[in-house]
Amino acid sequence: MSTSILPIAGAREVWTELRRASHGHRLMIAAAIGLGLLSAGLGLLFPALLGALVDLIDDDAADLGTVVTITVAAVGATIAGAIGTAVTIVLAARAYQSILADLRERLVARAMGLPQGVVERAGTGDLLARAGDDVAQIADAAPRVVPALTSAGFTIVVTLGGMTALDWRYGAALAVTLPVYFLTLRWYLATAPPVYQAERSAMGVRAQHILESLRGRDTVLGFGLGERRHHTVIGASWAVVGHSLRARTVQNMFFGRLNFAEYLGMAGILTAGYLLISAGHSTIGAATTAMLFFLRLFGPINQLLMVVDVLQSALASLGRIVGVIAMPGPGRGDVSGPGAAGRAGQARQISGVADVVVRLRGVTFAYDGEHVLHGVDLSIGAGERLAIVGASGAGKTTLARVLAGIYVPATGSVQRPRNTAMITQESHVFAGTLRENLTLAAPQSSDGDIWTALEATGAAGLLELLPDGLDTALGAAGVELTSAQAQQLALARIMLVDPEMVIMDEATAEAGSSDAGVLDRAAQRVLDGRTGLVIAHRLSQAAACDRIVVMEQGRIAETGTHAELLAADGVYGRLWRASRSGSPAGTGT
Repeated sequence: MSTSILPIAGAREVWTELRRASHGHRLMIAAAIGLGLLSAGLGLLFPALLGALVDLIDDDAADLGTVVTITVAAVGATIAGAIGTAVTIVLAARAYQSILADLRERLVARAMGLPQGVVERAGTGDLLARAGDDVAQIADAAPRVVPALTSAGFTIVVTLGGMTALDWRYGAALAVTLPVYFLTLRWYLATAPPVYQAERSAMGVRAQHILESLRGRDTVLGFGLGERRHHTVIGASWAVVGHSLRARTVQNMFFGRLNFAEYLGMAGILTAGYLLISAGHSTIGAATTAMLFFLRLFGPINQLLMVVDVLQSALASLGRIVGVIAMPGPGRGDVSGPGAAGRAGQARQISGVADVVVRLRGVTFAYDGEHVLHGVDLSIGAGERLAIVGASGAGKTTLARVLAGIYVPATGSVQRPRNTAMITQESHVFAGTLRENLTLAAPQSSDGDIWTALEATGAAGLLELLPDGLDTALGAAGVELTSAQAQQLALARIMLVDPEMVIMDEATAEAGSSDAGVLDRAAQRVLDGRTGLVIAHRLSQAAACDRIVVMEQGRIAETGTHAELLAADGVYGRLWRASRSGSPAGTGT
């Protein structure tokens, strides 16, 4: 993806996604529409009956029985209409929330499958804002949007029809307000969306700054950056305030135009009624009904137009959510790799490897246009342990992440076992119990399975240190584990998942000297019986593997066993001698 931010869906994409999400809820939506129209029709009976009563009284033809009958009928119709409207809103709200839940689930599922490089370039704050603030914005809009789009919308349609049926000239008098409403809505739809979009984007930037400050708290404190980060967050917050004030200004201007349309409509109905009654073309009762119709129409029109404000903000958030959902998945097809001339500089691969389970062909990868991998070809046999070494910036971690599916190659093809797991030097401990942390990716695991995994990784003693054993709460609200313990926890997770292939990206690099041996032995146990790719932090780890690949500047420079590479006295030989002598020419990431 070339852009630095996550995409925002257009109207067509949003509508397509809403139609897809409505599957399974369309019967409920149809019931809400039918009941809403019926309820709106019942609501017309009250003003119609009241107008008829006025004419009867004017003609001196109404007695007590007539008044009681009309009153009971009007009250009954009003109560029935109110009940129908309430049920309509409930049905519509259930459909609305069900569709929103479906969108939220698809957003989270898609976000979890995004290539890490895409998330890194966009910033996790933007993604969190879409999954949090934007979803909340749409959910919070429900109490205003649902009634407006159901009861108010149906009332407007049915009432306009009733007023025209009463006398087309009353409908014509009301038509003078339509240009005002039309121009007001047109102005608002042209002005409001970019304002709200800017407000939501500013919120995403603010969330990113807050998240970075919290995640990098130790660095912030260690370098004395607290005041600077504080001012950065304040600046981002004031940017949100500025956009919010602009949005409220647009909102107030919108409401002022609506008030003008209301007064104009009322004046039009009164004038039409006076002229029609004076000419003998209408009665006082009909004029009363027309005015009551308009007063009944007055509220729903304002409600519907006012909720456009909320709807625009919700639609802006919806566009951001659908933008993530509609992002294309990573391509898996083969792509032509570099030609023979481009591969000539590659070191030879071990030929004749039986049961090849991993194969990279002509893989390239770039960060923001700068290539990090250049036409990499690599094969790994079933059960083989392959180490990758090289100086800092050689492309080791990038290659591992491409193989794990975290990064999508620019060109080339990647073949790997479906059940592949990756562990890095940064192992996260989730808020929850030890059992929940261990069974995160293997929920079917029993306590016996957990014990076996902990024992295999040398972490069985951890249970004795925790007050509640497997039920001990971990994380910020519970027991904080050391880096070595967190790494043991991650290795035990791998054992429970039981993958066919394990990728270890300097998985024991964070261990102190006292923990290095324990974690190295645990890593070896995890690799037993599995295909393994090891990004080696220490060359002693690489020496224990079946084969070693040496990378330089995004290319494979050498391939062979530890003994073969030492005998060749090439790049690996220099790195090995440097590591033995304590030289800084080590194998950073």
